Amino acid sequence: MSCTSCSTKKDGVPNGCKSNGNCGTGGSCGSGSKLAVFDWLSNMTLPSGEAPFNIYEIRFKNGRKHFFKNTENLTLSMGDVVAVESSPGHDIGVVSLGGELVKVQMKKRNVSVDSEDVKKIFRKASQKDIDIWQSYRDKEQETQRRGREIIGRLGLKMKLSDIEYQGDGKKATFYYTADERVDFRQLIRDLASAFSIRVEMKQVGLRQEAARLGGVGSCGRELCCSTWLTDFRKVNTAAARYQQLSLNPLKLAGQCGKLKCCLNFELDTYLDALKAFPKQEKVLKTENGDAVFVKMDIFKQALWYTYKDNSFKWFQLTLEQVNEIIALNKNNEEAAPLEDYESDAVVEVKADFENVVGQDSLTRFDAPKQKKGRRKNNRNRNKNKPVAKNQNANKPNQNKPAGANVVVEKKQHTKPNPRNNNRNKNRNRNKPNENKQD
Repeated sequence: MSCTSCSTKKDGVPNGCKSNGNCGTGGSCGSGSKLAVFDWLSNMTLPSGEAPFNIYEIRFKNGRKHFFKNTENLTLSMGDVVAVESSPGHDIGVVSLGGELVKVQMKKRNVSVDSEDVKKIFRKASQKDIDIWQSYRDKEQETQRRGREIIGRLGLKMKLSDIEYQGDGKKATFYYTADERVDFRQLIRDLASAFSIRVEMKQVGLRQEAARLGGVGSCGRELCCSTWLTDFRKVNTAAARYQQLSLNPLKLAGQCGKLKCCLNFELDTYLDALKAFPKQEKVLKTENGDAVFVKMDIFKQALWYTYKDNSFKWFQLTLEQVNEIIALNKNNEEAAPLEDYESDAVVEVKADFENVVGQDSLTRFDAPKQKKGRRKNNRNRNKNKPVAKNQNANKPNQNKPAGANVVVEKKQHTKPNPRNNNRNKNRNRNKPNENKQD
């Protein structure tokens, strides 16, 4: 099932809702929507005499979900557009889940069947309901722009991140983020008079804002919070320290400005691996002096230590060697110098790249090639450079054969040295003129 925005024109070109990867109607297109759920119990037959569960999960804009009762016993399936109870009027949403899996979701969110939050499903949405709903959805961007202008005029320290109109257009929810408490009583009056609707202000956190807006993370994939992550757990810098990451806020922070949620994904694996490692404050006593911890590679089980007196050189040890030194220190024995342990450590041989499918090496851009290229260019320039005649005439010939000296001497006789000519002129000036008459 597809929404009206995704319908095809007469010329065969689809309209599209221009949502950049997510369904703009809240996910009525089915599999292409974010936070979509696969009902793997849909083909399960219920025991005899048991009625199907009459509560459905309804999805609204940007993955917002609530539970509603099917009091009218309507035949519903995933992807159906329905009109549900709201205050005031009704709202339009899409059925995202039904059956026994709804019980699991309600238990996860601590929602009871008899709770007042579980409202009713009125009917399946007609084409008129969908047209009205779509018309108000198109006004959200302009409403957000004008709302930001009103906030700027009032000078409130808040950021208006998103706006969601109700299906019948009687109410609009303004989502905002703020670091401090904001008095928006005057803002509500101005917004209600400007748009002639009922205004509801709802503050969300920075993580919730990023989940609603969506985007692409530094890993190249769509944000986890806007695709599959539903609960936001606390993330602190200790998770980065356990994983031996540099505490750089530019690399550890996500688009929300907080620490990335993915720092918690591999934390349990690192904690399990760190159980076999000694404490970093442990000092190793050797014959050459005390050694302190520098860094470690957890999954390669490699540790680097250095001497307190000479901290310029680091020594790589294996986890077994460090535990051996600690065992000797417990018996009040000093271990051998770290140089001996480093020489016994097994060096990992890096496998060469095997060009199987005809591709280039993955590390072909790692090594700089400028120096090598400059040397080649210089060699080519020297080859093309013309050699001057008699360039080595005055230089001593060390490794030349005897015949070469003869050739050089002939060249010297053919071209007289100008210095010798000047010397001869000076000699002639000093000599008396024999032919001169008295």
